[in-house]
Amino acid sequence: MILSDTQILQEIEEGNILIEPFDKEALGTNSYDVHLGRHLAVYKNDILDAKVHNEIDTFEIPDDGFVLYPGKIYLGVTKEYTETLAHVAFLEGLSSVGRLGISINANSRAGDVGFCNTWTLEISVAQPVKLYKNMPIGQLFYIKVDGDIRNYYHIKKDAKYNNRSMKPVESMMHKNKF
Repeated sequence: MILSDTQILQEIEEGNILIEPFDKEALGTNSYDVHLGRHLAVYKNDILDAKVHNEIDTFEIPDDGFVLYPGKIYLGVTKEYTETLAHVAFLEGLSSVGRLGISINANSRAGDVGFCNTWTLEISVAQPVKLYKNMPIGQLFYIKVDGDIRNYYHIKKDAKYNNRSMKPVESMMHKNKF
């Protein structure tokens, strides 16, 4: 079951959901709009290797925007820091963003219960598009979890994305055993 706007507000009051900064205008009927943060990143190498640490170059989006081009993975970050301690949060791109040919999260849509951080966005574009910091980029949906939780993300020993960051975070696939 997806939380309604009144349920999202109630869960915020009860401390089960945290959104910083919170703007009531960004609250939809059953979602919360998140915005593109100040930073983007690109991988340093053209060929990425899943077994090694692929480093990124991070930069600040200029006030007059930044043009993204097809054929490249850009990592963005939400302006909002979130904590979700009793629900699964799903991040989807806004339809108006998708209609510009922008995809913000081809693979990582769900945040485990206990995810506490900004959201790194895997951004790709169908044609050149100019983005701006603070522009609406996606929306969070909160889904109720049925049953007790034993393994919250923020206390898992092997959680790879627990370090709070206001910048995009590169893939940590190399930390997996395979």
